[in-house]
Amino acid sequence: MSPTPSRHVAVIGGGPAGLMAAERIAAGGIPVVVYESRPSLGRKFLRAGIGGLNLTHGEDYDRFCSRFEDRRAQLQPMLDAFGPEAVRKWAADLGIETFVGSSGRVFPVGMKAAPLLRAWAQRLQAGGVGFRLRHRWLGWDEQGRLRLTAPDGEVLLDPAATVLALGGGSWPKLGSDAAWVPLLEQRGVPIAPLQSANCGFDVAWSTHLQDKFAGTQLKSVALRFTDLQGNTETRQGELVVTRYGVEGSLVYAFSRRLREAIAEQGNATFFLDLVPGRSLERVSAELASPRGARSMSSHLQSRIGLKGIKAALLREAVGKEAYTDPARLADAVKALPVTVRETRPLAEAISTAGGVRFDAVDERLMLQAVPGVFVAGEMLDWEAPTGGYLLTACLAQGAWVGESVRDFLN
Repeated sequence: MSPTPSRHVAVIGGGPAGLMAAERIAAGGIPVVVYESRPSLGRKFLRAGIGGLNLTHGEDYDRFCSRFEDRRAQLQPMLDAFGPEAVRKWAADLGIETFVGSSGRVFPVGMKAAPLLRAWAQRLQAGGVGFRLRHRWLGWDEQGRLRLTAPDGEVLLDPAATVLALGGGSWPKLGSDAAWVPLLEQRGVPIAPLQSANCGFDVAWSTHLQDKFAGTQLKSVALRFTDLQGNTETRQGELVVTRYGVEGSLVYAFSRRLREAIAEQGNATFFLDLVPGRSLERVSAELASPRGARSMSSHLQSRIGLKGIKAALLREAVGKEAYTDPARLADAVKALPVTVRETRPLAEAISTAGGVRFDAVDERLMLQAVPGVFVAGEMLDWEAPTGGYLLTACLAQGAWVGESVRDFLN
C-alpha cells in the first residue's frame, strides 16, 4: 500500500465497479485510493467464479441490451462505451483469454476468477492506485468529510471526489450488506427498496418431497410463465428442487416477473414441461397405451422416461386419485403447475433489485443531493438475469464513472 495522497479521489468499495472506476481515474493521472471494508478485494467477484467465472455474454448486442428491460435507456450508453467485446478485450489485456460456451456465456479459459483479479490488482497498483483494506465507510461528519473505520481507529478524509461502489444487499458476509442505505437517505438521496433478484422461491412441498429430493437438480425441463402484463414466455433449462422451494438459472431468468406477481397477487404459478422434446399428443398416446400389470410409475418410466424427481413432482401435482388417469397425467407432464409464494431472503440472493434511484443521479452518475459523490454498480436501481449481464454492467458503470470523475475534476 502506498501513502495516501492528501487530495485524492476516494473509491469506496473494492469490487468490479469500484476497481474499474479507479483504473479509469488513475489513467487520467489523478491520485486514487480504493477503500475496502473486507481484508481482501473482490470477495463477491471471487465467489461468482466458483464453478466458472461468467464474464459476459456472446449473444447479439441488441438482445444483450434488452436483458436490462426498463433500465436499458439508462444503461445502454454505458454499455455502448464498454460492452461485451470491450470486457473480453480488457480481460485479454490482463493476460486472460476467454471463450464462448455452448450457452453463449463467456468465460475465462481457466474458468477461474482469482488469476484475473490478481492480474488486475497488480496492474492497478503499477498504475498508481492505492488500496486500504479493512476500511469501512461510516458516512460523513459535520464538515462533510468521509468517516471510515480503520484497523488503527477512525479516519477522516476530504477527497477531491468520491466514488461509492458498495454493492447491494445480497451476500452480506462478502461485504455487500446495504449499510450505506441509511447513510444516503440521511443526505436526501432517494432509495428504491432493496429486493431479492436472481433468487430462489418458496414452494409448499410435501414433507416426503423435501426429505427425499431436496437438492435434486431438475434437468431438461421448460418453464412457462405469464406475467402481470399478459406476456407469456417459455424457456428451457435446469433448476434445483430445494427443501424450501426452487432455485437455479431457469428460475432466476423469471425472478423479476415472479417477484412482481407475488407482490400483486400474493403468489405466482408457473408451469413446467417435464418432457419438452415430446408433444402433448405423443405423451397422451404413450400413456394411453396398455400397461398390463405394470404400475403407473413403471408405465411412465418405460413410455416417456419419467422417473425420480420428475415422477415425484408429477405425483405431488396431480394427487393420488388422478395418478391413474392417463389424460390428466399427460396434461400435467406437459404443464405441471408450481406455485411460488415468496422470494428467498436478500442475503441468499445472487443480486439485488432496487437501490439509488436514477432520478437521484445526473447523466454522470453523480448524486444530485451530494455533488462530487458518484455511484456505480449494484447499489444503483437496476437488475439483470445471470449470464454475464450483471458483471458487464458493473464494469461498464465503473468505467463510465471513472471518466465522469475525470471530467468533473478537469
